[in-house]
Amino acid sequence: MNLSSHLLQHALKLPPPLTRDLVVDRDLRVPMPHGVDLLADRWTPRAGGENLPTALIRCPYGRRGVVALGSVRPLAERGYQVLIQSTRGGFGSGGTFDPMRQEREDGLATLDWLVKQPWFGGSIVLVGTSYMGYVQWAVADRLPPEVKAMIPHMTESALTLEFLRKDGMSLQTPFGWGAMVAKQERPFSMVRQPFELKGIRRALDTLPLAEADVAALGHRSQYLQDIFEHDADDPHWAPLDHRRRVAGVTVPVSSIGGWYDIFLPGQLRDFKALQEAGRPARLTVGPWTHTTFDNTLVCEAVDFGLAHARGEQPPERAPVRLYVTGEEAWRDFASWPPKGYEERRFHLQPGGALATEPPTESAPDTYRYDPADPTPSVGGVAMPPGAGPVDNTALEARADVLTYTTAALEEDVEVIGEVGAEIFFRSSLPYADVFVRLCDVDPGGRSTNVCDGLTSLTAADALSRATVRLWPTAHRFKRGHRIRVQVSSGAFPRYARNPGTGVPHATATTLSAADQTVHHDPAHASAVLLPVRATA
Repeated sequence: MNLSSHLLQHALKLPPPLTRDLVVDRDLRVPMPHGVDLLADRWTPRAGGENLPTALIRCPYGRRGVVALGSVRPLAERGYQVLIQSTRGGFGSGGTFDPMRQEREDGLATLDWLVKQPWFGGSIVLVGTSYMGYVQWAVADRLPPEVKAMIPHMTESALTLEFLRKDGMSLQTPFGWGAMVAKQERPFSMVRQPFELKGIRRALDTLPLAEADVAALGHRSQYLQDIFEHDADDPHWAPLDHRRRVAGVTVPVSSIGGWYDIFLPGQLRDFKALQEAGRPARLTVGPWTHTTFDNTLVCEAVDFGLAHARGEQPPERAPVRLYVTGEEAWRDFASWPPKGYEERRFHLQPGGALATEPPTESAPDTYRYDPADPTPSVGGVAMPPGAGPVDNTALEARADVLTYTTAALEEDVEVIGEVGAEIFFRSSLPYADVFVRLCDVDPGGRSTNVCDGLTSLTAADALSRATVRLWPTAHRFKRGHRIRVQVSSGAFPRYARNPGTGVPHATATTLSAADQTVHHDPAHASAVLLPVRATA
């Protein structure tokens, strides 16, 4: 075990631990309401562990292996005793795993049990990534006084709902996650995973989509059927939505997100709710994807979490710390979105140009979108390998992708905040999607994605203004670079392809190609809206 400790310290670039001599008390039984027991492992230094703060991690992915090595062991070596618990219905815990539905009841029961244990040291810090961060929000408005801080990492309080928007269904993430957890307890699941990812990707081509779970798993999955049948506004998802609890948090919160993370918009929404409610909170957003493996969570749990657990103040810093891509530097701000950035319209122009001046009279641009050969998703916001900033050259060479590009910038242009677009659009079919991507083109011509977003339209056969919300960003376009906007009608399989027929995604079997038109004239001034501060 000491070898793994040394390897992990090197891989995560961590400072030396206080101890490498740990003991693990496995399979503690934690009683839940209705007679179900959940299993937990307690990691602690061999000497003095009973007096330490407890880092609580509630996890649906098992208590050992990658999860234990990546977060549990480093924290137990650096000042905590760590309790990692398997959520209901998995890895020995009783009951049935019903994703996200039982985390409030089980989380509150776990906290009630924890504070009564003879080894409890008097304080708790809630720690965890993704689902393990979401479970923190599920109990956030009813924390016992022994909880001293929360550190939600790459997560948000309404975990699934952004993916299931009626005006833009994100397919790959919820389906891929549902298929992954359905298989994760099979023998040799870690070895099989690369092959199973390919099978899951192939399953997303299934028509109708309602059959994709059988294609991926060999059997029906109620969770996957639910994501097909119920959009984000459906009351079916109400028990999973903990947004209303955020402002009720009374402990300090350190929220950590990534510019290419799948949960970023919701995480920023949660942070704004904390600031508006006057709660003690800070935000860190780095150049990370959802699966970036680094030391951020462990370091924050040690520097921020332990200080509050001991009744101390952590090292002073600004409430908001953002990594500005393009500049490749960390910057501090007082709030999100930062003040001092004003919305500037960059208008689509004839001939594929992009400029702050209003467009002149010009004919619209057209392209043909065929859902049987859908515009692919390339890089950007995704869970599998390949997420993040990538070369968009091949994507932009496709006939179903329009691009609009500024002249070489005469000075740096810094964009920090919420990004949007207004595209005057018409389709030959009533149902269509509009996907917009912001890119940075370097002097060598390489186009790299910065942020993007999609909206689905009804009555798309009438000319209208499509409002697209892109992912937030903090990016500096350097002098000599160019700003580029892509417009297309999909990013598959990140987003479900629009069949063009109006038939729901779950049951559609016919895919209809459409001729799409993008207008950019004085009466239809299509533009991307950037929060800009220009710097010399």
